[in-house]
Amino acid sequence: MLQFILKYKNYLIGIALGALAGFLYWRFVGCSSGTCPITSKWINSTLYGALMGALLGSSTKKESRKEGKSIIED
Repeated sequence: MLQFILKYKNYLIGIALGALAGFLYWRFVGCSSGTCPITSKWINSTLYGALMGALLGSSTKKESRKEGKSIIED
């Protein structure tokens, strides 16, 4: 379990922060008319925030590169 958390920590942090941000957005800004597809219900806003957080978390992960020869050699 600990290996899973360490391996996907960027995703998990992004999901948690995104879900919190989505919930807080619903709570304090929201949608007064109830016709907004994302912000009309707290669950929609929270899940959308979690998805956006996961995408942001995945973009911060450093890619590992294998050492090898370059295409252009001197």
